[in-house]
Amino acid sequence: MKPKSKASESAAATCFLLMILLCSFINGDQMETNYEGLSYSYYEKTCPKVEEIVRSSLSSMFILDPTSPAALLRLMFHDCQVQGCDASILIEPSGDHQFTELDSAKNFGIRKRDLIGAIKSSLEMECPQQVSCSDVIILAAREAVALSGGPLIAVPLGRKDSLTTPGKHVADSELPPATADVDATLNLFAAKGMTVEESVAIMGAHTLGVTHCNNVLSRFDNANATYENMDPRFETFLRVVCPEFSPYSQTAKVTFVVNDQTSLVFDSAYYDDSMAGRGTLRIDSEIGADPRTRPFVEAFAADNDRFFNAFSSAFVKLSSYKVLTGNEGVIRSVCDKVD
Repeated sequence: MKPKSKASESAAATCFLLMILLCSFINGDQMETNYEGLSYSYYEKTCPKVEEIVRSSLSSMFILDPTSPAALLRLMFHDCQVQGCDASILIEPSGDHQFTELDSAKNFGIRKRDLIGAIKSSLEMECPQQVSCSDVIILAAREAVALSGGPLIAVPLGRKDSLTTPGKHVADSELPPATADVDATLNLFAAKGMTVEESVAIMGAHTLGVTHCNNVLSRFDNANATYENMDPRFETFLRVVCPEFSPYSQTAKVTFVVNDQTSLVFDSAYYDDSMAGRGTLRIDSEIGADPRTRPFVEAFAADNDRFFNAFSSAFVKLSSYKVLTGNEGVIRSVCDKVD
């Protein structure tokens, strides 16, 4: 067989290099379009200190109120799930918006909206009318994860704020109930482009915070019910902490159960609890038993890095759901009012 000449080897190497560069260009272009006009360098020239300002604003708050990270994560999910990540959840009732999505019972206990407003005020002093309230929500949730011991997630930015709030009935329809099972949960996150692994990972946000008893009581509608995937001792604990009062009573709304053994730390303890039958909500228990989700629950419980990587990917997909970009939305000067 005739050996290749140096010229032909050089040509082949050049061709191979061009193919790599072409693939890199295509992949880079896809990354931009996958997130609907968002960019990882969106504020590079208009507000380069945006992430630093958000982080410094939250660091002291988390020391004063260590429950803030859980509240900010929940705020982000409830905003993104209803009409997309557009900061509509921040709009206060007024004028044409007498009934907002906050009126939904599923938004009971939403907190730290004022903290988003305070961060926005700081940003307005640094770079007026540049950073949207919807981006502030995403960055605050990102910092909530990182400052609680989780991964620091790179998120694309450039969202715009909505001019409307969808109202109570839309929130009632689009926010998942406390009784959501594995089928409903996988369908919910599949609509946002998530794989089963990413869906199980994003549920790991339940590692932070608490669950109010009005969301636990639905598991005990039948006083004689037993649950194959619930530790009997944990079931007894829940029944003691959340006795059989009406789920609509004020007592049920203010009484709560911590989500896992380390409810102030972002870690994989949630998955240990799920496998052990100590899931607070129905979905928390079922993902540890369902054959579609259990392999990932086991993997995350054993490998914190794998959990962090999958959660980061899922977080970006959730935070990019139905976003407004360009002229589709606005940048509100005050987050709780429509300009």
